[in-house]
Amino acid sequence: MAKVISTLFISADGVAEIDPDWHFPYFDENMGRAVTEDYETADVLLLGRETFDSFAGAWPDREAAGGEDAGFAKQLGDTRKVVASRQRLEFSWRNCELIDGDLLSAVTALKADARVKGVLIPGSISVVQQLLAAGLVDELRLLVHPVAARKGRRLFDEGDAAYHLRVIATEAYPTGVIRVIYAPTEAPAPAGYDDAKGQLDAE
Repeated sequence: MAKVISTLFISADGVAEIDPDWHFPYFDENMGRAVTEDYETADVLLLGRETFDSFAGAWPDREAAGGEDAGFAKQLGDTRKVVASRQRLEFSWRNCELIDGDLLSAVTALKADARVKGVLIPGSISVVQQLLAAGLVDELRLLVHPVAARKGRRLFDEGDAAYHLRVIATEAYPTGVIRVIYAPTEAPAPAGYDDAKGQLDAE
């Protein structure tokens, strides 16, 4: 089965709707390396409509301009891009296709497709929220910025059940950014204060 991986820039208070004012000051070579690693996990990008519009409005021009980021722009252009949108779209960027039908069914099919190495979801908060609720996300790769954004859309919406996560890897950067890779997991055994109090060290 192909893995579905979500990669997000996020603030310390859980805002995943990027504000350039708090994001770009923390983007260094470490974060660049992490982003490169994330994109190397997949041969399919899954994009929500807003994220697709942002990508398609910038990366083809950056590839054509031939600047420092032209190589990454070409990589994005060459990668298969699957777009979740309720509206019909006309694509001018190469290797783009619209999901035909239901998002959950389409992602389930991508995971089961032996030709697919992996599916990466950059940004696309609403898509990630739907797939988390359906149990279709295999990893959350978060670059947690040392800032409380205090406004903007948060990754974890309100719901009836908690999402339990296990830590696969962590890494702290000199900027204060922390990279955390989580995978969904089962809830721990029930416990209460009586179970916890024995863990306290008394002086």
